[in-house]
Order: sequence, then structure tokens, then C-alpha cells
Amino acid sequence: MKCIKLCLIAVTTLMAVSCTSQKETTSLKDAYKDDFYIGTALSADQIEQKDKKEDSLIRKEFNAITAENIMKSMFTHPQKDKYDFTLSDKFVTYGEKNKMFIHGHTLIWHSQLAPWMEKIADSTEMEAFMRDHITTIVSKYKGRINSWDVVNEALNEDGTLRKSVFLNTLGEKYLVDAFKLAAKADPKAELYYNDYNIEEPAKRAGAIALIKKIKAEGGKVDGVGIQGHWRLQSPSIEEIEKSILEYSALGIKVAFTELDITVLPNPWDLKGADVNQNFEGSAKMNPYPKALPDSVQTQLAERYASIFKLFLKHKDKISRVTFWGVHDGQSWLNDWPIKGRTNYPLPFDKDLKHKPAYERILKLKETKE
Repeated sequence: MKCIKLCLIAVTTLMAVSCTSQKETTSLKDAYKDDFYIGTALSADQIEQKDKKEDSLIRKEFNAITAENIMKSMFTHPQKDKYDFTLSDKFVTYGEKNKMFIHGHTLIWHSQLAPWMEKIADSTEMEAFMRDHITTIVSKYKGRINSWDVVNEALNEDGTLRKSVFLNTLGEKYLVDAFKLAAKADPKAELYYNDYNIEEPAKRAGAIALIKKIKAEGGKVDGVGIQGHWRLQSPSIEEIEKSILEYSALGIKVAFTELDITVLPNPWDLKGADVNQNFEGSAKMNPYPKALPDSVQTQLAERYASIFKLFLKHKDKISRVTFWGVHDGQSWLNDWPIKGRTNYPLPFDKDLKHKPAYERILKLKETKE
């Protein structure tokens, strides 16, 4: 009898250890492996694997990666006759080594341009630049980078085209040209138009018209990237769902490419992600310098849960969900639109620990709530 009791205790202990081990090894990428890719944006230090704990977390939790900054034109093409692929090579190698989906960000964008690009004044010179820039970069990583943000943030909030050096020199044709050049350089890569606030009605209508125009004129558009720089109360789940449905109706994939949720007040109820906007700070605008109150932590978790519940509802239309950063300490929202604040927009805190938001995202898969 004593032996039976001991055996039962041993079996129970093993089961408990097994359950604990299973819970510990659960990750976002494993939980959502049958739904869509779970991605993150990597900083230069993360690409170079300078922090072993961060690197371990990245490899465990994510199966898709985007370079946060190093593939933008000011870094990859700093001078007219000079490219620098040092870090982008490491980025692509990192993704291949870890069997991750690799996304290139970004080919044509009005911001973070090398200074010489901003001085391009005529159509002939701009056409030559675009042809060389896109063809060189996309060809270099042909068959290695799975998808590209070909054009980034080309729209104003009302859905009209943003006045940029590209629009000023080439007119609307630069949009079609960019997608044609990228498709020619790597026919198998998925090509995306990426922007913020394109779940808002006016800007969404502009994005839909833009994508239709590019496709009608022979450009290859495989998907739309909705950045997802959102807030605790907005945009509404209803508007996000409308966006998924309306973009999907174009016959393209929908990706959420830069997801984070600010918990801090914004000046003038600012929306979006225009990196050139900055404002003066104050104690009122930085209410949680040391830690996030439990009540706000709960709101953040509920917000993420409602968003991922919607994503699961439409998983047949969604290709990838990428968080804009690995953890809170890395987030660009600590400095935008007011420098020096402490924000808490991601599922991992600055110490790389799971937040309640992380647990709620996982719970959706465990309980199918």
C-alpha cells in the first residue's frame, strides 16, 4: 500500500512538473502558429545579439522580424554612390538562422532619407534614383527577404497624397513605378503598402483608392500594412474590423505591422505616427515615470485581448501581426511625441517580463474566449 502511495505521489509530481514545463515553454509564436505570423521589430543592438536575454526572448516568442531602423534609406544608401549593407546583412542572416519570416522596411519613404536624396529636383534624376535604389536593394536579397514595405506613409490624414520629394518630382506615377521595380527585382517577394491611421474612414478610403490605382496600372500589390499605433480607447474595434474586411475585399493580404498601444496622454489628442512631430514635456504628460498602475495595466491587457480576439476572427485574411519593439524599454513611444517619457505599450516590460497583456493574448488561444 505504501509503495502504491509513493508511486501515485511520484506520478502526480511528474504530471505537475510536466504541466509547469509546458506552461513555461508556451510562446506567442507557438500559440498562434496556425493563425498568422507573430513578429517584432529589431533594433541594431538586437540584430547584433548584444543582450543574450533579449535574444533568447526574441527567438522564443517571435517567428517574423522587421528591422526597426537599419534598412531605411539614410542607413542603407547614405551617399549617391555608396550603399551600406553591414547591418541589413546581419538582420537577414539572423532571420534565416532562426527560420523566421523576414520583412524589409522600407524602400520608399519621405522620412529618414539621406540628405542627398532630399535634394533631388527633377524627374529624370528621381527616376534614376528609384530604379537604382529599389533594384539594388531588392535584388541583393532576392529569395531571402520574404516581403517588403515598398511605399511607406504616402497619404495625408484626409486620404490625399502627401507632398514629398517623390510626389513633387514624379507625381503619382512614383507609386506605380516603385511597385513595378520591386516586383521586377524579386517577383516572388510579397509587396506591401504600409501606413498609419489607415483604419480611419477618410484615410482608409484614400489607401483603398491608392491600391486600386497601383494595381490598375500594372503594379503588384500583395498586401496592406496597417501600422496599429493605437490608444487604449481608439480606434474602435468596429473600425478596425471594417478595415480588415474592406482591404481584404481588394484581393490582398492584411498585416498589422507596427503594433503598440500608448497608455500616455497625447498633446492635442494627437493621432498617428508622424516622426517629425514633437512637443514640450510636462509632469501631466508623463504620469507614470516609475511604474504603470494596476488599473491601467488591466486596461492595456483588455485592449490587447479585444484586438487579438478580432484578429483571430479574421485570421484567414491576416498574414502577420508585428509588435513595434520587443519590450517597453525599447519602444519609440518613450520619446514620441514628447521626449523622455516612460511608456508601456508592449506585452513585455523593460525587464523582459510578461505583462498581463501577454497573458491575455495567450489566454485567447487556451480558452477560445
